[in-house]
Amino acid sequence: MQRVMGQMRRAIQEYRMIPPGARVAAAVSGGKDSVAMLAGLARLRDILPGGFSLTAVSVEMGFPGGRADWQPIRELCDTLAVPFVLWETQIGEIVFSERREKNPCSLCSRMRRGALLEAAVSLGCPILALGHHRDDAAETLLLNLTREGRISCFSPVTVLEDRGITLIRPLCLAGEREIARAVRTSGLPAVKSRCPADHTTARQQVKELLRQLDKQDPGTARRVFGALRRDRLCGW
Repeated sequence: MQRVMGQMRRAIQEYRMIPPGARVAAAVSGGKDSVAMLAGLARLRDILPGGFSLTAVSVEMGFPGGRADWQPIRELCDTLAVPFVLWETQIGEIVFSERREKNPCSLCSRMRRGALLEAAVSLGCPILALGHHRDDAAETLLLNLTREGRISCFSPVTVLEDRGITLIRPLCLAGEREIARAVRTSGLPAVKSRCPADHTTARQQVKELLRQLDKQDPGTARRVFGALRRDRLCGW
């Protein structure tokens, strides 16, 4: 976990993500990435100059298959001395049962992001931390290039002036394997996704493609990410 924390600290400082004394909401889906981010932020909270306050926010999606088990996340937050807020929604019901979307991921993602922004505003947290990592950035770049024909990716820091919220991605310099190892060795909990479309999405296909390319030519994923940084694309 120390290595991932170091990468988080570097990202926060390099991209000036968290000013001293800021109020930060951490979006915690329950997956390994968001859990690692939460644990890292909790430790950095008292290390970074000026410190900051931290609240964990999880969105209950209301999938038709039933509610997620948030108890492990509640217990982790108690251990980390981080307040935990569960934001109730019926996003899953709307997307899968009412609208029966054939390609649900885009709408579901937008609605979840909207719920997180609403929660952050309600909690008085002008900074919302998301758990996207280095490999997510490479996958997003390839996904947008191959599916939409555009060179585009999320940024380490995104200012939403109309909402008064700044999105930050403290894990943006950390790799997925490093994060998975840190979660495993630290004994951090994870919540199983209830999404009916889990592991069947276009993003999953791009993830598997990038893994295959990386297997054939080691370092491919890192070089794709490096192109974002070297050419300073999309805020990198």
